Amino acid sequence: MKKLRLALDWTPNSNHIGFFVAQEKGFYADVEIAFEIINPALDNYARTPAKKVELGNADLALCPFESVISYQTKAVTFDAVAIATVFQEDLSAIVVRKDSNIKSPKDLDNCSYASYKARYEDEIVKQMIKNDGGEGSIRVVYPQKLGIWQTIENTTYDATWVFMNWEGVEATSKGLVLRSFKLSDFGIPYSYSPIIMGSRTRVAKSKEVYANFLSATKKGFLFSKDYPNEAAEILKPFLPKKDRQIDLIDSLKISASALENEDSWGVMSKKRVQDFINWLNLNELETTKLNFDDLVYPNLI
Repeated sequence: MKKLRLALDWTPNSNHIGFFVAQEKGFYADVEIAFEIINPALDNYARTPAKKVELGNADLALCPFESVISYQTKAVTFDAVAIATVFQEDLSAIVVRKDSNIKSPKDLDNCSYASYKARYEDEIVKQMIKNDGGEGSIRVVYPQKLGIWQTIENTTYDATWVFMNWEGVEATSKGLVLRSFKLSDFGIPYSYSPIIMGSRTRVAKSKEVYANFLSATKKGFLFSKDYPNEAAEILKPFLPKKDRQIDLIDSLKISASALENEDSWGVMSKKRVQDFINWLNLNELETTKLNFDDLVYPNLI
């Protein structure tokens, strides 16, 4: 059997359900893959998932699409490549507490933003504020990554970036009402998150293995869409204890439409990727001219 290790982008949650379902239902074993999931809590996010792939500590990583761009444009590059997206729709948003005075992104001027310190993140948020008529003068802070969400809950900081199908559902379960701002509503053609990232060289050497991995993973995610109750029971034991009160069925309902179907799961639109790259270039967040074929590995799905 071929061993593949996937570094998660966060502690286990509903964005990862297809991997856990495929593992527990034997979909990976059916294609002779011994699959291992690497939880970032094991090292308290000392290294990003993408960094683990670069160092050879993982074969694949979940990360935002920007990570692939970043790794290909660093001073010392790495052949990072996207092999699939989990969702066809952006389920993320910048959020604030609804009981704050922040009614739209422009109100974030002079407020605090809890950042994950991703390469383009802070400038994307500042540009969102500018697009809404603000100055982009937000104060960026860098809390411990796995504790970022709690800083919004306890009002330590004003805003952060979350997945509405996870932290958004968690907030509802706690009676915390959020106000959310989607990037696409403020002129930012955001691409995909999370995506599955690998090394182009390693993928090319074992193309059939990675294609089989994606086939099994697709089965896992679409199973979670068709059988949400069973999928939720599979995922629940892997959740951190603090997250086990989250309504997984509500979370999966939000996720379901973004998973789409057998023909479209995992597929990345050339136009959508190129629009985002062009936007980064236009706003001088990235100077390197890249294209879809540089960043997305072809014909695996």
